[in-house]
Amino acid sequence: MTDVRVPILMYHAVSARPGDATRALSVSPEAFAEQMAVLAERGLTPVTTAELAARWRADRPLPARPVLVTFDDGYEGVHRHALPVLAGHGFPATLFVSTGWLRGPYDTGGGPDTMLDWDQVRELAARGVEIGGHSHSHPQLDRLDGDRLRSELILCKEIVSDQLGSVPASFAYPYGYSSRRVRVAVRETGYAQALAVGNGLARRAQGPYALRRVTVRRSTSVAEFERLVEGRAVTRSFARDRALTKGYAMVRRTRQAGRLIRRPPDRTRGPVR
Repeated sequence: MTDVRVPILMYHAVSARPGDATRALSVSPEAFAEQMAVLAERGLTPVTTAELAARWRADRPLPARPVLVTFDDGYEGVHRHALPVLAGHGFPATLFVSTGWLRGPYDTGGGPDTMLDWDQVRELAARGVEIGGHSHSHPQLDRLDGDRLRSELILCKEIVSDQLGSVPASFAYPYGYSSRRVRVAVRETGYAQALAVGNGLARRAQGPYALRRVTVRRSTSVAEFERLVEGRAVTRSFARDRALTKGYAMVRRTRQAGRLIRRPPDRTRGPVR
């Protein structure tokens, strides 16, 4: 099969008045409507994360000009503003929820803006939005020990299953961070595929647990959005993001090494290899 490159769009909040914590990664309702109109006018075919991965896994052809519309975290504007636009075009999408951020019985109070409640999530699911996991409390998963990592993944999956009556098949890594250990844990928890960030087009060769997405933010112009969905100048559009990501990756590795140096030796274990 030809190595098709698929734009997977990563949205967060859709809001006219986002809070300071979500402003940069939000889009206005008007911008979202305009962007979905671009997809329709250019003949792109939105699919869910589960459908894309299933077709690649079974070596089945993709629909003409596929694109994915995905949302992270679970902001209330996905129901208020995005759903009517998606429904108007007949577009499916995928929403990845951090279960501890949603309003309801499992709310930890950590949501950075107005979040969805479970009735709204159920309505989204009933109207063609795939609901995936995004952990329970939205931590950097690759910084967690094994027990905490499994707890974040399992609790999220169990809550979504309990609330919706169906098991989530797809996962998105909070902040886009993962590692081989995290990817193995996600697979062992029962998720069939997972999305990272990477700010590049998704390809089958990336594997089902490291599919890349491109970030849509408040500063994304219509012209830039058109280039992203056409797969043009993606590297140039995110050159600054990649530089910042590499720099922050070095900081994270340095901090992790510092913690390991300060940690007292475990006399019950053999040498670290």
